[in-house]
Amino acid sequence: MTDSYVCLDLETTGLDPKRDKIIEVGAVKVKNGEITGRMETFVNPQRTLEERIVELTGITDDKLVNAPEITDILPGLLDFIGDDILLGHSVRFDYSFVKKAAIDQRFKFEKFGIDTLKIARKFLPELESRSLEFLCRHFEIEHSAHRALADAEATIRLYNKLTELFYEGHEDEFKPTLLSYNVKRDTPITIPQKEQLYKLVDKHKIKTEYNVEKLTRSEASRIIARILEEYGR
Repeated sequence: MTDSYVCLDLETTGLDPKRDKIIEVGAVKVKNGEITGRMETFVNPQRTLEERIVELTGITDDKLVNAPEITDILPGLLDFIGDDILLGHSVRFDYSFVKKAAIDQRFKFEKFGIDTLKIARKFLPELESRSLEFLCRHFEIEHSAHRALADAEATIRLYNKLTELFYEGHEDEFKPTLLSYNVKRDTPITIPQKEQLYKLVDKHKIKTEYNVEKLTRSEASRIIARILEEYGR
């Protein structure tokens, strides 16, 4: 079985890597079955959190306002992961957010991964849920839900439990597979977009929930289109 990997978990502003942002990173390095390192940090998304995200994670805007941006922490995260296999519960979700951030900064990020959700779906079809929270209750695994490092550590304990129960005779189901997520690089907001957006915000007295200076070109286009549709020129 694979006993050396990095278990990665993220908290984000939503489910779409092309539009949403990372707000917390939790990563745990395991070598030969033993934890050898941890990485944990908040990440400033340069936007106000929706109430549903605050309720889900317990993370509030005041915890993020002085946190580093993804551009600041990404090199360290990629270095922490190195050449290791990724482990995660729905690992492609976490991989896709890091891949998007990496592409935007012109880094390569191609990984193999092991997905405890996929394994649970294969061997535990009778359960009413295979969420990390539910599985931890089912197997009496210690878990503080919806915080990145706690979720990563709980995923490791779940992986160990699943291998204990199901690995023998089903080795292929536990093999790392190539993770895939295709995404294009976003470029920063243009000067004409900034000028137009600032004018629209001022004219219509709009309270912004984002930092205009940190928007990408595509994000700015969507926001401008939404404002024009709602308020007109």
